[in-house]
Amino acid sequence: MKADYMQRVQKAAAAIPAKFRPQTAVILGSGLSGIVSGLGYEELPYASIPEFPQPTVHGHKSTLYLSERNAIMAGRFHYYEGHPMDNVVLPIFILHAIGVRNLILTNAAGAVNRNYKPGDLVLIKDHINLMGTNPFIGPNPSYADGSTPGQRFFDAGSIYTPELRKLAQANSSHPLHEGVYTAFTGPSYETPAEIRMVGAMGGDLVGMSTVPEAIAARYLGMRVLGISCATNMAAGISDETLDHAEVLEVGKRAEAELKQLILKILEQL
Repeated sequence: MKADYMQRVQKAAAAIPAKFRPQTAVILGSGLSGIVSGLGYEELPYASIPEFPQPTVHGHKSTLYLSERNAIMAGRFHYYEGHPMDNVVLPIFILHAIGVRNLILTNAAGAVNRNYKPGDLVLIKDHINLMGTNPFIGPNPSYADGSTPGQRFFDAGSIYTPELRKLAQANSSHPLHEGVYTAFTGPSYETPAEIRMVGAMGGDLVGMSTVPEAIAARYLGMRVLGISCATNMAAGISDETLDHAEVLEVGKRAEAELKQLILKILEQL
């Protein structure tokens, strides 16, 4: 990360009204932004937050929704958009700076596990990082006094908090799958050979997000819950041609179940 990273974080955090000091944040994936509808949260456009980049992907809004207890990001930043990793994980640092200690990451993912079907919600229990990079390459981020917000070499074995997965299972209307999410850079979908590789490695899902954010949250000591919406079967699993419009459509169909689950979880955090 660049030397002035924590100064950027502090500048952005200072622009968020002090009346909002949420403890839990949700980041919404592709086609899932409708979850914020009707919640009555205050809207803060990304453009009004210094240092915040802008999403460029259809299906992602550019708004931070805030209440006294919670924050919801409708729109995330992907590495494939050309954002440097510093910017991809910047929201995590900003959310942490305003008090967030529980992070719920959602995404639209391709199903590698043949037991999944489009529309299923899957709790992430671990991940495989095939993005070829890590958000903490470079100097360890530090404050002006030289202190750092996290350890340079930290244990990645417990990124996804078991207690939060248990909470999600307890609040779901039916048992949820728990699987391993595998991250590629995108923006092209994976090849059938790559999907066979993921399956052989123990991956259940593939996508293009979430992993950098989860790593950043673990560095900062946050508790993390990952929820994937399996919007399609991955390449080679079925004969269907992969299409982003289909991803958004299936995401919309799963939105009601995901919204109900997230709201129940937020009530208990």
